[in-house]
Amino acid sequence: MKRGDRLHKKPEPALQGFRVGGGLRNLPHNFGLDLRRNKALYLFLTVILTYFILFHYLPMFGILMSFEKFSPVKGILGSKWIGFDNFIVFFSGPYAGRLIKNTALIGVLDLLINFPAPIIFALLLNEIRQNHFKKTVQTISYMPYFVSTVVAASLVINFTKSGGAISESLKFMTGGSSENLLNLPSWFKPIYILMGTWQGMGYGSIIYLAALSNVDQELYDAAKVDGAGYWKQMWHITLPGISAMIVMMFIMRMGTVFSVGADKILLLYNPSTYDTADVINTYVYRIGMQDMNFGLSTAVGLFNSVIGTILLLTSNSVLKKLSGTSMF
Repeated sequence: MKRGDRLHKKPEPALQGFRVGGGLRNLPHNFGLDLRRNKALYLFLTVILTYFILFHYLPMFGILMSFEKFSPVKGILGSKWIGFDNFIVFFSGPYAGRLIKNTALIGVLDLLINFPAPIIFALLLNEIRQNHFKKTVQTISYMPYFVSTVVAASLVINFTKSGGAISESLKFMTGGSSENLLNLPSWFKPIYILMGTWQGMGYGSIIYLAALSNVDQELYDAAKVDGAGYWKQMWHITLPGISAMIVMMFIMRMGTVFSVGADKILLLYNPSTYDTADVINTYVYRIGMQDMNFGLSTAVGLFNSVIGTILLLTSNSVLKKLSGTSMF
């Protein structure tokens, strides 16, 4: 390189005002310089950080209510500190065993049925070669997801009541009588799980269809040349191609096993099905919003969140060792 070229060479970024080295001493100068140069980016970042601080981190301060005999008049800082008494009241109460059992059972059933359902549906859609028919099926399958929970629950109630379409169909197939299925404890869990399948299967398949579109098609061509049939192609090409996505979604789903949604259950259950339908989140709602016992409801909710966190971390650690894929 000639001397003139060196003189006119564009300076390196480290020489354009940023101070290299020096550790924390140069941090204020470098941050201020970067802030002046990227004002728009930092403005957008400020909006996002403000949202998370206001609606996700500051509310965590309310966890203190779990250890207090909370009074809305005195507030969090003025309420009496009672330690773990709220947890003792819950675990020694008559409903703890039923709530934990129902929550775990419904969560596990939902995981076993509604986690693989979108994967299977995506694999089936991926095999459809007629684009018009494929798009029609996709559109129809996505629609239930955008139906509000209240409307969806109303449809389920009308279909399963005595004289409803589902009740009448069961009467025809079994030769029995038409009954309100939601009044029968043994029917609540199947109805709840299948309602989740109807609402979430189509929409949940979107992410798997996107992953399937990235699988190299030349692998299928080579497999066909080698004489591999559909099942071998699916087992050795398709599933390994989307295995990382499946693992990630499974880890996220494990964190919500104990977070059985209270909204659908509150709309579907009644006193005759409490023994099989009452879960932790519905108990938290009743204790907090109806009985106004905010300390106890916060303690139960905190227990539920801790269990979910443990399941998330455990599944992430186990799958990281088994498959090499993890969230963190």
